[in-house]
Amino acid sequence: MEKRMDTNMVEVIGKVKTPMEFSHEMYGEGFYNFDLEVPRLSNSVDVLPVTISERLIVNMDLSKGSYVQIYGQLRSYNRYVSNTSRLVLTVFARDIKALEDEEELNELLKSPNEIYLDGYICKSPIYRTTPFGREISDLLIAVNRAYNKSDYIPCIAWGRNARFCEKLLVGDHIRLWGRIQSREYQKKYSNEEVETKVAYEVSISKLEYFENDNNRLDLCEEEA
Repeated sequence: MEKRMDTNMVEVIGKVKTPMEFSHEMYGEGFYNFDLEVPRLSNSVDVLPVTISERLIVNMDLSKGSYVQIYGQLRSYNRYVSNTSRLVLTVFARDIKALEDEEELNELLKSPNEIYLDGYICKSPIYRTTPFGREISDLLIAVNRAYNKSDYIPCIAWGRNARFCEKLLVGDHIRLWGRIQSREYQKKYSNEEVETKVAYEVSISKLEYFENDNNRLDLCEEEA
């Protein structure tokens, strides 16, 4: 796959989990959605939504259970439901490759989920600790793309990275590396109804902080 330097780069390898469904059409080009099951090194999986152009999948078998390698970007958009805006994330595919060779697949699955983002803090980080004492900081990163658009990506930092991120300010420029993860949570409504939903976020493994957008001030790295 050909790659070019960008502020938002994603590479995921996994198994097609759901049939393709038509999403939308733009400038005469159709786009489809499906879910991709991406393994973690811990033997669990992340189920990630993928959006792909019809021109990339001509004569390609994307039936359930087939394995693919996808290169693209993690994009966000707002979905309006009942006058409420909700941030929706999707892996926007710019290239895709069917993986049929078992040896190649096993090699690629050693690092099946990688993302790089170059963006700006657009919401004050929230630092917290889990009941088990793990330190966490929640971030929202704005990543610019073409045509004066931006993607807003929720990120989560752990341990030493979390303590570092707690001090970041809105507008600070950072670069980060990690993986995209899916996480189930339960939302409780006023009528006591409970709904299970899925959130998507970037789990940070390494980050760089830039002062004045030019000079690198610090470098943090920690496995999540």
